[in-house]
Amino acid sequence: MSFLWEFMRSPLTVGALAPSGRSLARVVTAPVPSTGDPVVVELGPGTGAFTTTIQRRLAGRGRHVAVELNDRFARRLALTHPGVDVARADARDLVPLLAARGLGAADVVVSGLPWAAFAPRDQRDVLSAVISVLPPHGVFTTFAYVHARWTGPARRLMRSLRSQFDEVVVGRTVWDNVPPALVYHCRRPVRLTEGDMP
Repeated sequence: MSFLWEFMRSPLTVGALAPSGRSLARVVTAPVPSTGDPVVVELGPGTGAFTTTIQRRLAGRGRHVAVELNDRFARRLALTHPGVDVARADARDLVPLLAARGLGAADVVVSGLPWAAFAPRDQRDVLSAVISVLPPHGVFTTFAYVHARWTGPARRLMRSLRSQFDEVVVGRTVWDNVPPALVYHCRRPVRLTEGDMP
């Protein structure tokens, strides 16, 4: 199955021409604890670039739920990563999805979603779902492509992150990713009412 083909079929849901590289995966998944039994939720895992690294960090501990909207990607992920609970679902449905699995919260949410391709409402709805499942100690990580960092959707995402997390750290640029990317590590979620959201 070709990542490029899936992008051509649905560019707004796939959002990239190629999977993320190993260096980016290491930086994005760094907040996954190396001890304990954490609940890790992965949004938009695609072909599993981050999934493999998360599984390596968990080493059989905790729970790993991967939420993928693309049916082909979801089926492939379930086959290649039998230890991952793959949910073929929309990230906006994160709260009921975790509740159905007996999980009230996630310690870490790792996102590979194409934020820059989302309409404002879609960005807001997905981010609200993420905030709803994160406890006070929870961490959210996502990334942006360097070349698109100053576009309207990317700037809107940054405003939303800064308004909904007490701490947003912009990590170093991962130059060997194609295209180069930078990572956002977001901690201490802030609960906002709908009227307060950017």
